[in-house]
Amino acid sequence: MSKYRQLRILISGGGTGGHIFPAISIADEMRRLNPDSEILFVGAEGKMEMEKVPAAGYRIVGLPVVGLQRQLNLKNIINDLKAPFKILRSISKAGDIIRDFHPDVAVGVGGYASAPLLWSAQRHGVPTLIQEQNGFAGLTNKILGKKADVICVAYEGMERFFPADRIVMTGNPIRKGIVPATEEMRKAGMEFYGLDPARKHILIVGGSLGSGTLNRSMMKWIDNGCPGGENVEIIWQCGKYYKAQVEAFMANAGEKCGNIHWNDFISRMDLAYAVSDLMISRSGASTVSELCAVGKAALFVPSPNVAEDHQTHNAMALVRKDAAALVKDSDAPEVLMSKALELVSDSAAIARMEENISALALPDAAFRIAEKIYELVDRRNQNG
Repeated sequence: MSKYRQLRILISGGGTGGHIFPAISIADEMRRLNPDSEILFVGAEGKMEMEKVPAAGYRIVGLPVVGLQRQLNLKNIINDLKAPFKILRSISKAGDIIRDFHPDVAVGVGGYASAPLLWSAQRHGVPTLIQEQNGFAGLTNKILGKKADVICVAYEGMERFFPADRIVMTGNPIRKGIVPATEEMRKAGMEFYGLDPARKHILIVGGSLGSGTLNRSMMKWIDNGCPGGENVEIIWQCGKYYKAQVEAFMANAGEKCGNIHWNDFISRMDLAYAVSDLMISRSGASTVSELCAVGKAALFVPSPNVAEDHQTHNAMALVRKDAAALVKDSDAPEVLMSKALELVSDSAAIARMEENISALALPDAAFRIAEKIYELVDRRNQNG
């Protein structure tokens, strides 16, 4: 009998791509190991998982749960007054899902959407595993971790947040096709993006919506005439939220800099990674894990607008090992591009960062987590 027998698996969490895409990667791996396993996602009504998960080929049920809002305004006050009632309804609905689906295991990937489902699973005696993507645990996972059977993490030192005897270092699941570049990939990338192989290349990624700080830093540098960029080409992904603004800016910028290739979206991230000598980005957990997997030097600008400042913790885990550099968000418009140009021209520093960041890669994270799911279910069955 195969070790990877059919299971019934609940996966819960979401709210951001940083939670959703690792969840889908775990589901894909469970389905690869046994295509007959039944997988049901549970998310928050109206959030992006309700669209992204079905697009990936999985069923999802939404709960009315909402998160508490920290910024004080009338809309948020009304939201926070309704939140306790929606949480109670969500816990009740989560209990119904568990009774109807009869899961072998429940997996939580973080975000407030996972709380009602994992609480209910633990109360019904269902084995639970949580996956924490960041170097500073989110509030939901910190609470759930007290009773979770297994806690999969991607950073050292997570015993600050979870019981040490239940922590397993697995890394974060990443998208398929994110691998160290071959020479063939690099050549294909140069052709795809129309780049000059004789120049250095910087990749700036602000995420699907974009980063205002990274875009302002680029526009200020261009306004100043792109100092120091004579031997560098830049791929700049500005994000769909900022597309119109950047389009108008670039139209007015004229020929100040002829070495910038910009767009709101990067369709071939594998080729963009392949051609880059240095990447500038935020330091979300998925981005950090992908950079480790491809072995690329990085200059991080952690977002200040995230819970518990977890992006700074993610970045610093690499900076302390000389695997990346960091510029504060508040400093970026003044110093980001000069720092990046100084760094990309230092071949020894780039090579050292590439070696150090590659050593941190855990490219088989989804398989490691899948193995832990099977071990957890087997252990629970053996113990009755």
